[in-house]
Amino acid sequence: MIPHLSIALLLLFAQVSVAAGPGRWWLTTSDLKNQLKEQPNLIFGNATSEATPSADRLTIDESKLGQQILGLGSSLDHATCFNLSQLSDEDRRKVLTRLFDKTDGIGINLSRICIGTPDFTPESWYSYDDLPKDGLDDALHQFSIEKDRRYILPMLRSALQVNPNLMFFASPWSPPGWMKSTGNLIGGELKVDHYGSYAQYFVKFIEAYREEGIPIHAVTIQNEPGVDRNKGSVSWHYPSCHWTAEQERDFIKSHLGPAFKNVGLKTEIWTYDHNFNEVPTPDGDDPGIAYPRTVVSDPEAAKFVRGVAFHGYAGKPKGMMTFHREFPAFPMHFTEGSVFGPYGGRLLIEYLRHGASSYNGWVTILDSDGKPNNGPFRASRTCVTIDSKTKKPNYHYDYFQYGHFFRFIQRGSHRIEVEGGDNLLGAVAFLNPDGEIATMIVNSSGKQRSLTIFWRGQSVELSLPQRSVSTITWKST
Repeated sequence: MIPHLSIALLLLFAQVSVAAGPGRWWLTTSDLKNQLKEQPNLIFGNATSEATPSADRLTIDESKLGQQILGLGSSLDHATCFNLSQLSDEDRRKVLTRLFDKTDGIGINLSRICIGTPDFTPESWYSYDDLPKDGLDDALHQFSIEKDRRYILPMLRSALQVNPNLMFFASPWSPPGWMKSTGNLIGGELKVDHYGSYAQYFVKFIEAYREEGIPIHAVTIQNEPGVDRNKGSVSWHYPSCHWTAEQERDFIKSHLGPAFKNVGLKTEIWTYDHNFNEVPTPDGDDPGIAYPRTVVSDPEAAKFVRGVAFHGYAGKPKGMMTFHREFPAFPMHFTEGSVFGPYGGRLLIEYLRHGASSYNGWVTILDSDGKPNNGPFRASRTCVTIDSKTKKPNYHYDYFQYGHFFRFIQRGSHRIEVEGGDNLLGAVAFLNPDGEIATMIVNSSGKQRSLTIFWRGQSVELSLPQRSVSTITWKST
């Protein structure tokens, strides 16, 4: 016993003296010659120096903890669910396994779903309470999720069967048209005198889905509230609803929050659900972080808010960290923005390094013609596509890249500090609840890179192929 040795010094001694177990390494290359392929184990040895240039080294420090992770995944939107429903039973089972199973797939454990239809859908847009022109239904007698029974609910239940730990959060693209200034699903604003009815609309949706075996972990008030697609050319029309920060603040604190509380709903409310730009754009479509700042600065609204949702189409990821420094009590969730290729992998690393507690890509499966898509945006190729003629699935680089993150970052893990790398070689690391350290490294450059990882006075060297993503895991022993 050493009575005068400080606890801090004992902890430091313990850290230095602990050896890493063999590091396991999985690799995907952009030519797909490696597809989440496990490489030979990496053996840590005593580090004699950290003189390696900072661009060619990573220093991992799990004593410095960042945000806790809720989950990672992609959406089960209408287009994705429809494409799944078109597969044979055997092919659908295989695709769901490869998406949601952690051992035989990439382990998606958080998915975004839609309250009513988004722009990507094979059918006419709908809400759960559509009425003839000039109709009203403040008591929501006509509310029904019947249209979701065709292929949405069956696919959600099938995904849950593959991964019972799968969580869902849900976002509307528009309230029912009769509640709005336009009288339809396209643009406009929610009328103040329908705030109460719209709050009950959320309650009914959550309760109806719960009865179908689909628990809703969280909701956002509006997908991209800065957008009003009733403005401009008809060719740009799709379901949307414009909200100001003040309107969402008042809706949450005076209507939605109390409505959830009155019926005992534990579903979380995440505010905003739009881009993380720090300065509003001149056209007003992207209000940026000033929007959630307005909402959570109000104590009565803030007591109902459990998170802030961000997209990545305007601004830079540092906008999230700017917001977090002002309001550290609110977890930040990256709810929409798919990533493509190794450069996209670098973006995903930046989302996580700047505080996102979750990540969700948008539209998981389209067919080889980019369908179904009832909206104006031409889609990039999704991580999984279905051949429009043969109805057979194809898995692309982004699918395997997602697996490097989704499969190895456990729910409840904490981001830990990583120093090193450069604009073309990025890394992020997590301390998982089981004590495992998982590090994701993306080399987006067109050349092979040598890298040394330093951890607790030990190091290991490896060579990263060009345009590749790696996951390295180890436990202290």
